[in-house]
Amino acid sequence: MPPGHGRTLRAAAQEVTFKVTGEHSRVSSSFEVAVPPGFDVGAHVHARSEELFYVLEGELEMLAFEPRVRTGGDWRGWESPTGARPVRAGPGTVVVVPPGCPHAFANRTGKPARMFFQASPPPGHERYFEELIGILDRAGPPDAAAIAELRARYDIEQLTPLRHGP
Repeated sequence: MPPGHGRTLRAAAQEVTFKVTGEHSRVSSSFEVAVPPGFDVGAHVHARSEELFYVLEGELEMLAFEPRVRTGGDWRGWESPTGARPVRAGPGTVVVVPPGCPHAFANRTGKPARMFFQASPPPGHERYFEELIGILDRAGPPDAAAIAELRARYDIEQLTPLRHGP
């Protein structure tokens, strides 16, 4: 897939370009994701899916561990039993998330970030992104009930809220 190619879905809160879909692979789906300043996907867990994140540009705050306590609200203060804390991830950082592992990413800088994202198995994340972009593209804050219903259908247990904006 050449640079700049692939089907792109855009909303004020996120931009996702499909690079490899279930049409092409039985193993995984791959996406390039633009993460605007202020976007926080919220901590969440997949019972069956495995994910890989590779930061291409900018900086993201990232979490991928089971915390001592799963508190609501904000995952930034979480700590694992071994002392792991969320990290500032710059270009070249790779995060692999096995099934059942809480994880999150957020752009807390004033500049956009880009990452390569891979989810296995396909095509669940493809369909999820299509529906999520539709919800995020609506005016005003994200519809928490609509996002919760969407995530429940796509193997996503939301632990802290999705946020976007300054």
